[in-house]
Amino acid sequence: MTYLSQIYAIVWKDLLLEFRTRERIAAMGAFAVLAGILFNFSMDQTVVRPQDIAAGLIWMTLVFGGLLGIGRTFHLEAQDGAFQGVLTSPAPKDAIYIGKITANFVLLYIVALLVVGIFTLFFGLDLGDHPGMLALALALGSLGFVALGTLFSAVSSSTHMGETLLPILVFPLLVPMIIYGVSATSRLLADRPIADVAGNLRMLGAFAVLAVGAGAVMFRFVVEE
Repeated sequence: MTYLSQIYAIVWKDLLLEFRTRERIAAMGAFAVLAGILFNFSMDQTVVRPQDIAAGLIWMTLVFGGLLGIGRTFHLEAQDGAFQGVLTSPAPKDAIYIGKITANFVLLYIVALLVVGIFTLFFGLDLGDHPGMLALALALGSLGFVALGTLFSAVSSSTHMGETLLPILVFPLLVPMIIYGVSATSRLLADRPIADVAGNLRMLGAFAVLAVGAGAVMFRFVVEE
């Protein structure tokens, strides 16, 4: 098998397993819906304009909801020992990692679009003149998030603390993603020119590239411990 074929096999396996069980995407989707409902009833829209705080709420919902799913990346495989079989396969460890983050990215991006849809419905948000740029910001942020989340999910799954350790490990590293993601989203919702958002998008892209690259290098050492 070629390198790309090995990655495709991992992605197909993970997505097929998820769409059969619907365990992670159901948890993330339910959290997104409930968060939107709670924020809708907890905010006085006569005092605070939803447009002014929607960016922060969207990214906060995405991060916390994403952890519910990303934290269980290796859960089912670890239960029946299937992940050890994957590790002993001829596929390189970085191909396994890239396959895992690709599958996680697909799931998280679906949830990200769901989050935007929910907040648009509840708060009547105007997505501005550049919804494609908003979709790109969410995609770059989601990629960086799953790159770190998948790596540290492998770390936490091998400890006694399990999923409770994951937020402690990941949250400090997500600060750049939150800063530039919220900034880009708020400017796009405010209909600012693309030039005002380009810098934030470049930083999100750099964050995603660094996260994927570092994760691909470190994954081998994590799973071999």
